[in-house]
Amino acid sequence: MSARDDVLAAVRAALRDGDRPAVLVDRAYRDRDPLPAGADVVDLFAERVADYRATVTRCAAGDLAATVAAVLDGAARVLVPDGLDLDVPGAVPDEHLSAADLDALDAVVTRAALGVAETGTVVLTHGPGQGRRAVTLVPDLHVCVVEAGQVVRGVVDAVAALDPARPQTWVSGPSATSDIELDRVEGVHGPRRLHVVIVDPAG
Repeated sequence: MSARDDVLAAVRAALRDGDRPAVLVDRAYRDRDPLPAGADVVDLFAERVADYRATVTRCAAGDLAATVAAVLDGAARVLVPDGLDLDVPGAVPDEHLSAADLDALDAVVTRAALGVAETGTVVLTHGPGQGRRAVTLVPDLHVCVVEAGQVVRGVVDAVAALDPARPQTWVSGPSATSDIELDRVEGVHGPRRLHVVIVDPAG
């Protein structure tokens, strides 16, 4: 009898043994790290996003359109998904553009579903203002608008807040990869530049 046969026989025996008590798994382990003393989740989010070599700009709600225009810095063709609800210079609607069409654009501006402070991650569920997944992966620059109230503490909180039935894209910094020599190359699997605009509604 082979090792494979031994393993499969043990599995079959375990499946037949209905009297064996259920194994209890201790779930009291820590699921999050404490925030640094005096830290604010939005401040931490901004810090962690910047750690990933993304650019972070914070603005008041009333300054959002001007801030996004400044971030785009004269980009001629900017994809704007349905529901963005923001006046963007050079706006190009997403009318089922092909990958080649998307690659010809200068940037894309989207909103986010939420931000994760501990990991500096932006999460999109591709609802209104967020666009389909391809529009956030092909253009060279992704400008993502995150409301301060959308920032949650950690991954556990994010998973609890998200609808598991919706598609999700989790973005931590611009696309990057390294070869065996650890030479970093950006833009291989997605945008080479990520600019996160954090909006403080009270500002």
